[in-house]
Amino acid sequence: MSRAFLFPGQGSQTVGMGKDLAEAFPVARAVFEEVDAALSQNLSQIIWNGPEADLTLTENAQPALMATSLAVVRVIEAETGKRLSDLGMAAAGHSLGEYSALAAVGALSLFDTARLLKRRGQAMQAAVPVGAGGMAALLGVELPLAQAIADEAAEGDVCDIANDNGGGQIVLSGSAAAIARAIALAPTKGVKRALLLPVSAPFHCRLMQPAADVMAAALASVTLNRPGLPVLSNVTARPEQEPDRLRQGLVAQVTGRVRWQESIAYLATDMGITQFAELGAGKVLTGLAKRIAKDVPGLALITSADIRAFLESL
Repeated sequence: MSRAFLFPGQGSQTVGMGKDLAEAFPVARAVFEEVDAALSQNLSQIIWNGPEADLTLTENAQPALMATSLAVVRVIEAETGKRLSDLGMAAAGHSLGEYSALAAVGALSLFDTARLLKRRGQAMQAAVPVGAGGMAALLGVELPLAQAIADEAAEGDVCDIANDNGGGQIVLSGSAAAIARAIALAPTKGVKRALLLPVSAPFHCRLMQPAADVMAAALASVTLNRPGLPVLSNVTARPEQEPDRLRQGLVAQVTGRVRWQESIAYLATDMGITQFAELGAGKVLTGLAKRIAKDVPGLALITSADIRAFLESL
Protein backbone atom coordinates (compact mmCIF):
# COMPACT_ATOMS: atom_id res chain seq x y z
CA MET A 1 0.00 0.00 0.00
CA SER A 2 1.27 3.47 -0.91
CA ARG A 3 0.42 5.68 2.06
CA ALA A 4 0.67 9.44 2.62
CA PHE A 5 0.42 10.99 6.07
CA LEU A 6 -1.57 14.21 6.46
CA PHE A 7 -1.24 16.72 9.30
CA PRO A 8 -4.10 19.09 10.21
CA GLY A 9 -4.01 22.87 10.46
CA GLN A 10 -5.60 25.50 12.65
CA GLY A 11 -9.31 25.04 13.20
CA SER A 12 -9.07 21.32 13.95
CA GLN A 13 -8.26 21.89 17.63
CA THR A 14 -10.67 20.70 20.33
CA VAL A 15 -10.33 20.75 24.10
CA GLY A 16 -9.30 17.27 25.26
CA MET A 17 -7.46 16.24 22.10
CA GLY A 18 -4.66 13.79 22.73
CA LYS A 19 -5.61 13.23 26.36
CA ASP A 20 -6.55 9.58 25.98
CA LEU A 21 -3.28 8.95 24.13
CA ALA A 22 -1.27 10.55 26.92
CA GLU A 23 -3.09 8.41 29.48
CA ALA A 24 -2.65 5.19 27.50
CA PHE A 25 0.90 5.61 26.14
CA PRO A 26 3.93 7.03 27.99
CA VAL A 27 5.55 8.04 24.68
CA ALA A 28 2.54 10.24 23.92
CA ARG A 29 2.65 11.88 27.33
CA ALA A 30 6.35 12.55 26.81
CA VAL A 31 5.56 14.58 23.67
CA PHE A 32 3.26 16.92 25.58
CA GLU A 33 5.79 17.21 28.41
CA GLU A 34 8.56 18.10 25.95
CA VAL A 35 6.40 20.76 24.29
CA ASP A 36 5.52 22.22 27.71
CA ALA A 37 9.22 22.38 28.55
CA ALA A 38 10.16 23.93 25.20
CA LEU A 39 7.59 26.70 25.66
CA SER A 40 8.02 27.12 29.43
CA GLN A 41 4.22 26.87 29.51
CA ASN A 42 1.75 24.30 30.77
CA LEU A 43 0.19 24.05 27.33
CA SER A 44 -0.92 20.46 27.86
CA GLN A 45 -3.35 21.56 30.57
CA ILE A 46 -4.90 24.07 28.17
CA ILE A 47 -5.12 21.37 25.50
CA TRP A 48 -6.84 18.89 27.77
CA ASN A 49 -8.90 21.12 30.05
CA GLY A 50 -9.34 24.43 28.25
CA PRO A 51 -10.76 26.94 28.43
CA GLU A 52 -11.53 26.75 24.72
CA ALA A 53 -10.85 30.47 24.28
CA ASP A 54 -7.25 29.94 25.43
CA LEU A 55 -6.74 26.91 23.19
CA THR A 56 -8.12 28.82 20.19
CA LEU A 57 -5.53 31.60 20.56
CA THR A 58 -3.28 31.29 17.51
CA GLU A 59 -0.08 31.12 19.58
CA ASN A 60 -1.51 28.18 21.56
CA ALA A 61 -3.49 26.39 18.85
CA GLN A 62 -0.52 25.99 16.52
CA PRO A 63 1.90 24.20 18.89
CA ALA A 64 -1.04 22.34 20.46
CA LEU A 65 -2.11 20.80 17.17
CA MET A 66 1.48 19.89 16.35
CA ALA A 67 1.93 18.23 19.77
CA THR A 68 -1.22 16.16 19.26
CA SER A 69 -0.09 15.03 15.81
CA LEU A 70 3.39 14.13 17.08
CA ALA A 71 1.89 12.16 19.96
CA VAL A 72 0.10 10.00 17.40
CA VAL A 73 3.34 9.61 15.44
CA ARG A 74 5.33 8.54 18.49
CA VAL A 75 2.70 5.96 19.47
CA ILE A 76 2.69 4.46 15.98
CA GLU A 77 6.49 4.31 15.95
CA ALA A 78 6.68 2.79 19.43
CA GLU A 79 4.04 0.16 18.71
CA THR A 80 5.44 -0.88 15.32
CA GLY A 81 9.13 -0.49 16.09
CA LYS A 82 9.43 1.42 12.81
CA ARG A 83 9.91 5.06 11.89
CA LEU A 84 7.03 6.83 10.23
CA SER A 85 9.14 7.08 7.09
CA ASP A 86 9.11 3.27 6.89
CA LEU A 87 5.32 3.21 6.79
CA GLY A 88 4.56 5.70 4.03
CA MET A 89 5.74 7.38 0.85
CA ALA A 90 5.10 11.06 1.59
CA ALA A 91 3.76 13.56 4.10
CA ALA A 92 1.81 16.78 3.78
CA GLY A 93 0.41 19.28 6.25
CA HIS A 94 -2.12 22.07 5.92
CA SER A 95 -0.52 25.42 6.85
CA LEU A 96 0.98 24.86 10.34
CA GLY A 97 0.59 21.15 9.59
CA GLU A 98 3.60 21.44 7.29
CA TYR A 99 5.70 21.99 10.44
CA SER A 100 4.09 18.91 12.04
CA ALA A 101 4.91 16.88 8.93
CA LEU A 102 8.53 17.98 9.00
CA ALA A 103 8.86 17.13 12.68
CA ALA A 104 7.19 13.76 12.13
CA VAL A 105 9.75 12.69 9.52
CA GLY A 106 12.84 13.98 11.29
CA ALA A 107 13.50 17.29 9.54
CA LEU A 108 12.85 19.40 12.65
CA SER A 109 13.25 18.54 16.33
CA LEU A 110 10.14 18.56 18.49
CA PHE A 111 11.70 21.27 20.68
CA ASP A 112 12.42 23.56 17.73
CA THR A 113 9.05 22.92 16.11
CA ALA A 114 7.15 23.88 19.25
CA ARG A 115 9.10 27.11 19.62
CA LEU A 116 8.79 27.97 15.92
CA LEU A 117 5.03 27.50 15.98
CA LYS A 118 4.64 29.57 19.13
CA ARG A 119 6.62 32.34 17.45
CA ARG A 120 4.67 31.91 14.22
CA GLY A 121 1.36 32.25 16.03
CA GLN A 122 2.51 35.37 17.87
CA ALA A 123 3.93 36.95 14.70
CA MET A 124 0.82 36.24 12.63
CA GLN A 125 -1.41 37.72 15.30
CA ALA A 126 0.76 40.84 15.61
CA ALA A 127 1.12 41.44 11.87
CA VAL A 128 -2.31 43.07 11.42
CA PRO A 129 -4.32 45.07 13.98
CA VAL A 130 -7.36 43.22 15.30
CA GLY A 131 -10.35 43.99 13.10
CA ALA A 132 -8.30 45.31 10.19
CA GLY A 133 -8.26 42.01 8.33
CA GLY A 134 -10.54 39.07 7.71
CA MET A 135 -11.05 35.79 5.91
CA ALA A 136 -14.01 34.34 4.03
CA ALA A 137 -14.86 30.89 2.74
CA LEU A 138 -16.40 30.57 -0.70
CA LEU A 139 -18.27 27.29 -1.21
CA GLY A 140 -19.23 25.84 -4.55
CA VAL A 141 -16.60 27.72 -6.54
CA GLU A 142 -13.51 26.87 -8.54
CA LEU A 143 -10.23 28.75 -8.61
CA PRO A 144 -10.68 30.99 -11.69
CA LEU A 145 -13.99 32.44 -10.47
CA ALA A 146 -12.66 32.84 -6.92
CA GLN A 147 -9.69 34.76 -8.29
CA ALA A 148 -11.97 37.00 -10.34
CA ILE A 149 -14.07 37.76 -7.25
CA ALA A 150 -10.95 38.53 -5.21
CA ASP A 151 -9.62 40.85 -7.91
CA GLU A 152 -12.90 42.72 -8.25
CA ALA A 153 -13.43 43.01 -4.49
CA ALA A 154 -9.92 44.32 -3.79
CA GLU A 155 -10.46 47.91 -5.03
CA GLY A 156 -6.92 48.77 -4.07
CA ASP A 157 -6.98 46.77 -0.82
CA VAL A 158 -5.54 43.28 -0.29
CA CYS A 159 -7.81 40.37 -1.22
CA ASP A 160 -5.85 37.18 -1.87
CA ILE A 161 -6.68 33.51 -2.21
CA ALA A 162 -5.40 31.98 1.02
CA ASN A 163 -6.44 28.35 0.64
CA ASP A 164 -7.45 26.26 -2.35
CA ASN A 165 -8.88 23.43 -0.27
CA GLY A 166 -10.58 21.46 -3.05
CA GLY A 167 -14.13 20.26 -3.35
CA GLY A 168 -15.23 23.74 -4.38
CA GLN A 169 -13.94 25.34 -1.17
CA ILE A 170 -11.73 28.43 -1.54
CA VAL A 171 -10.71 30.77 1.28
CA LEU A 172 -10.01 34.46 0.72
CA SER A 173 -7.89 36.62 3.02
CA GLY A 174 -7.16 40.31 3.18
CA SER A 175 -8.34 43.65 4.49
CA ALA A 176 -11.68 43.62 6.29
CA ALA A 177 -13.30 45.95 3.76
CA ALA A 178 -12.20 43.87 0.77
CA ILE A 179 -13.38 40.64 2.39
CA ALA A 180 -16.79 42.22 3.10
CA ARG A 181 -17.03 43.25 -0.55
CA ALA A 182 -16.10 39.73 -1.69
CA ILE A 183 -18.82 38.19 0.49
CA ALA A 184 -21.40 40.57 -0.97
CA LEU A 185 -20.18 40.01 -4.52
CA ALA A 186 -19.95 36.21 -4.42
CA PRO A 187 -23.69 35.38 -4.70
CA THR A 188 -24.01 37.61 -7.75
CA LYS A 189 -21.32 35.51 -9.45
CA GLY A 190 -23.03 32.17 -8.80
CA VAL A 191 -21.16 31.15 -5.65
CA LYS A 192 -23.34 28.83 -3.55
CA ARG A 193 -22.31 30.31 -0.22
CA ALA A 194 -19.89 32.89 1.14
CA LEU A 195 -19.28 33.28 4.85
CA LEU A 196 -17.00 35.27 7.11
CA LEU A 197 -14.64 33.03 9.07
CA PRO A 198 -14.17 33.51 12.84
CA VAL A 199 -10.42 34.11 12.70
CA SER A 200 -8.26 36.58 14.58
CA ALA A 201 -6.05 37.61 11.63
CA PRO A 202 -5.96 37.41 7.81
CA PHE A 203 -3.65 34.42 7.34
CA HIS A 204 -1.89 33.52 4.07
CA CYS A 205 -2.10 36.89 2.38
CA ARG A 206 0.24 39.80 1.67
CA LEU A 207 -0.74 41.52 4.92
CA MET A 208 1.23 38.81 6.73
CA GLN A 209 4.59 40.03 5.39
CA PRO A 210 5.78 41.22 8.84
CA ALA A 211 5.18 37.69 10.14
CA ALA A 212 7.04 36.21 7.18
CA ASP A 213 10.04 38.37 8.06
CA VAL A 214 9.91 37.14 11.66
CA MET A 215 9.74 33.51 10.52
CA ALA A 216 12.63 33.96 8.09
CA ALA A 217 14.83 34.96 11.01
CA ALA A 218 13.45 32.24 13.30
CA LEU A 219 13.91 29.49 10.72
CA ALA A 220 17.44 30.63 9.96
CA SER A 221 18.38 29.95 13.58
CA VAL A 222 17.33 26.27 13.70
CA THR A 223 18.69 23.09 12.16
CA LEU A 224 16.53 21.69 9.36
CA ASN A 225 17.57 18.22 8.24
CA ARG A 226 16.70 16.28 5.13
CA PRO A 227 13.35 14.59 5.93
CA GLY A 228 12.95 10.85 5.92
CA LEU A 229 10.03 11.22 3.49
CA PRO A 230 9.27 13.82 0.83
CA VAL A 231 7.12 16.57 2.36
CA LEU A 232 4.82 18.49 0.04
CA SER A 233 5.29 22.23 0.26
CA ASN A 234 2.10 24.25 0.70
CA VAL A 235 3.29 26.85 -1.79
CA THR A 236 4.58 24.56 -4.56
CA ALA A 237 2.26 21.56 -4.08
CA ARG A 238 5.28 19.41 -4.87
CA PRO A 239 7.44 17.11 -2.72
CA GLU A 240 10.56 18.68 -1.28
CA GLN A 241 13.49 17.13 0.58
CA GLU A 242 16.25 19.74 0.27
CA PRO A 243 16.47 21.65 3.60
CA ASP A 244 17.01 25.04 1.96
CA ARG A 245 13.93 24.66 -0.24
CA LEU A 246 11.87 23.46 2.71
CA ARG A 247 12.99 26.48 4.75
CA GLN A 248 12.13 28.85 1.91
CA GLY A 249 8.71 27.23 1.56
CA LEU A 250 7.92 27.69 5.25
CA VAL A 251 8.67 31.39 4.97
CA ALA A 252 6.71 31.76 1.74
CA GLN A 253 3.61 30.02 3.11
CA VAL A 254 3.05 32.77 5.70
CA THR A 255 1.94 35.10 2.89
CA GLY A 256 1.33 32.48 0.20
CA ARG A 257 -1.53 30.28 -0.87
CA VAL A 258 -2.05 26.83 0.64
CA ARG A 259 -2.37 24.78 -2.53
CA TRP A 260 -4.08 21.85 -0.87
CA GLN A 261 -6.18 20.69 -3.81
CA GLU A 262 -3.08 20.48 -6.00
CA SER A 263 -1.13 18.73 -3.23
CA ILE A 264 -3.68 15.95 -2.78
CA ALA A 265 -4.10 15.55 -6.53
CA TYR A 266 -0.32 15.25 -6.93
CA LEU A 267 -0.11 12.61 -4.21
CA ALA A 268 -2.91 10.55 -5.73
CA THR A 269 -2.05 10.94 -9.41
CA ASP A 270 1.69 11.53 -9.67
CA MET A 271 2.86 9.54 -6.64
CA GLY A 272 0.24 6.80 -6.80
CA ILE A 273 -0.87 7.12 -3.18
CA THR A 274 -3.53 4.55 -2.31
CA GLN A 275 -4.29 5.58 1.29
CA PHE A 276 -4.36 8.85 3.21
CA ALA A 277 -3.85 8.74 6.99
CA GLU A 278 -4.57 11.95 8.92
CA LEU A 279 -2.64 12.10 12.18
CA GLY A 280 -3.78 14.27 15.07
CA ALA A 281 -7.00 16.16 15.67
CA GLY A 282 -10.19 16.03 13.64
CA LYS A 283 -11.08 14.70 10.22
CA VAL A 284 -10.97 17.89 8.13
CA LEU A 285 -8.19 16.77 5.80
CA THR A 286 -9.67 13.28 5.40
CA GLY A 287 -12.89 14.89 4.20
CA LEU A 288 -11.13 17.27 1.83
CA ALA A 289 -8.99 14.47 0.38
CA LYS A 290 -12.11 12.40 -0.32
CA ARG A 291 -13.54 15.23 -2.43
CA ILE A 292 -10.31 15.69 -4.39
CA ALA A 293 -9.16 12.08 -4.84
CA LYS A 294 -12.47 10.25 -4.66
CA ASP A 295 -11.05 6.77 -5.19
CA VAL A 296 -8.36 6.97 -2.50
CA PRO A 297 -9.55 5.84 0.95
CA GLY A 298 -8.63 7.86 3.99
CA LEU A 299 -8.65 7.38 7.72
CA ALA A 300 -8.22 9.71 10.67
CA LEU A 301 -6.04 8.54 13.56
CA ILE A 302 -7.20 10.50 16.59
CA THR A 303 -7.78 8.13 19.52
CA SER A 304 -5.96 5.12 20.89
CA ALA A 305 -8.73 2.94 19.38
CA ASP A 306 -8.10 4.49 15.95
CA ILE A 307 -4.41 3.78 16.24
CA ARG A 308 -4.89 0.19 17.38
CA ALA A 309 -7.20 -0.48 14.42
CA PHE A 310 -4.61 1.05 12.10
CA LEU A 311 -1.82 -1.05 13.59
CA GLU A 312 -3.88 -4.22 13.12
CA SER A 313 -4.33 -3.36 9.45
CA LEU A 314 -0.58 -3.11 8.77
